[in-house]
Amino acid sequence: MPKRLAWLVLGCLTLAAGNLAAEQPLEVKEATGMDALRQIVAPLLSVRPDLPIEEVYFSPVSGLYGVALPDGTTLYLSQDGKHMIVGDMFVIGDDLVNLTEQRRSVRRKELMAQVDLSDMVVFPAQGETKAVINVFTDVDCGYCRKLHSEIAEYGKHGIEVRYLAYPREGLQSETAATMRSVWCASDPGAALTRAKNGQRIAERECPDNPVAAQFALGQGLGVSGTPAIVTAEGELFPGYIPAPQLAQRLGIVIQP
Repeated sequence: MPKRLAWLVLGCLTLAAGNLAAEQPLEVKEATGMDALRQIVAPLLSVRPDLPIEEVYFSPVSGLYGVALPDGTTLYLSQDGKHMIVGDMFVIGDDLVNLTEQRRSVRRKELMAQVDLSDMVVFPAQGETKAVINVFTDVDCGYCRKLHSEIAEYGKHGIEVRYLAYPREGLQSETAATMRSVWCASDPGAALTRAKNGQRIAERECPDNPVAAQFALGQGLGVSGTPAIVTAEGELFPGYIPAPQLAQRLGIVIQP
């Protein structure tokens, strides 16, 4: 696995204290710091010691603390650590705003920024680039093939498509082997197109192929199927979206 994605190795308990003050409501007066946060998760870890907790943080609700897991799941624990809620937190105003998903988006954006562009298979926009999307793909996935068959249409709308490998059946599958061959090809874009058209491509291996790292990254971002689109702002759109609809979601004005 490339060193730049070594942070994806799970099983560590990381308690973030650096930015907690910004998230702590003014009315919260509980004890702060790493020791207090460790105490909050201690009861949970006593019954689930191998739970891969990634971060513990103050939630916007006094007395509730967020616990983030690597797959995007969020738990909310009471201050004594004896009560837990699993799910997303919404704030109710003029509309419903998913605070948990907002946090996930920030994390996705940060993690995607760590991926080298050279490790992705890129299909540039035609003319001005108006938006960039990162697409976790599987060469044998029907809707992945449908999306790729319209790659020129995405380009016409000013959308740059950056592909990452996500073999749904795992790294030991034939699909994963094909995707390693794609990423190791002298022209990965052409190889990806051939593979998605059901054509055989030359078997290749290269020491630094990023397929395993990208698969782990997708799992860490909450990808559960393909295609999965991650926007430049970290939003996750599961499934195939036609180019005109995606352009609208991305705020691109479609010319008549």
